[in-house]
Amino acid sequence: MAKVTRDDVARLAGTSTAVVSYVINNGPRPVAPATRERVLAAIKQLGYRPDRVAQAMASRRTDLIGLIVPDARQPFFGEMSHAVEQAAAERGKMVLVGNSDYLQEREIHYLRAFLGMRVSGLILVSQGLGETAAAEIEAWDARIVLLHERTEAENEFAVVTDDIGGAQLAVRHLLEHGYTDVACVGGMDFTPTIGDPVTDHIEGWRRAMQEAGLPTEGKVFQAPYNRYDAYKVGLELLSGPNRPRALFCATDDQAIGILRAARELRIDVPGELAVAGFDDVKEAGLTDPPLTTVASDRQAMARAAVDLVLDDGLRVAGARRERLRQFPSRLVLRRSCGCS
Repeated sequence: MAKVTRDDVARLAGTSTAVVSYVINNGPRPVAPATRERVLAAIKQLGYRPDRVAQAMASRRTDLIGLIVPDARQPFFGEMSHAVEQAAAERGKMVLVGNSDYLQEREIHYLRAFLGMRVSGLILVSQGLGETAAAEIEAWDARIVLLHERTEAENEFAVVTDDIGGAQLAVRHLLEHGYTDVACVGGMDFTPTIGDPVTDHIEGWRRAMQEAGLPTEGKVFQAPYNRYDAYKVGLELLSGPNRPRALFCATDDQAIGILRAARELRIDVPGELAVAGFDDVKEAGLTDPPLTTVASDRQAMARAAVDLVLDDGLRVAGARRERLRQFPSRLVLRRSCGCS
């Protein structure tokens, strides 16, 4: 049986092959609704399947978006990846996901691999682009959007949530419960990094404490971002002589590990220890007790990142506010903070 071609579709629909192409690719030119219906009916009747490889070779772009995250096993990044995939599907694109494991060399590996596949654009969850990464992107003329993190570079697009403001909401709420000894569980690196969410979460905690006239010196504790290692840190922290009355954790995964350590040590939460996190992953509502946390609109952020990475018009030089899209954070109250 002969292969169905675009010419066959055009003849049956009574139009040109160019119009068939516009319908298949949703542009670049508009097609009248009646004509579009004829083309779609012809495609269905003939069983036509576009040759995506040929299209990619002709346009030098594929229907793929590259997404690089630190670790998709962590609930936050898993949920964010799923949101990006859904947003991309709405635009007729598919997503390739690579895990950098917080290593710059692996990030560069996936960057080169995805660019070599002629992706339509890149969405990068990273602490910013190093010189090597920036050079690769410039050489390939690739579109890139930073998601969840940002840098101060003027030529980079970024989609973030209000990390400082969200952390302040959580810590102020803990203070309103009367807890004056509120410590912070941050990341493994105490070096402040511009645009890093954990750095901003610690800064939000610090500002809320300073507003209340409370000390912050020596009250930031290091912990890995995953719940398993955070649990080990929690065992040591909570069994020590200077156990804090309340803990604000930079991520929900850390908070889940802390809650597990508290249960093992028979520390009542929130009676003896109040806990709040950040991210509002789905499991936060299933912990015992359910975790008070800060939520971000991941669906809206993912959709904004996909729109930015696919929109050629946004690549021209523009105002900073157009390149940085910040979504508000909101406090989700559950029992771990002391609320009923």
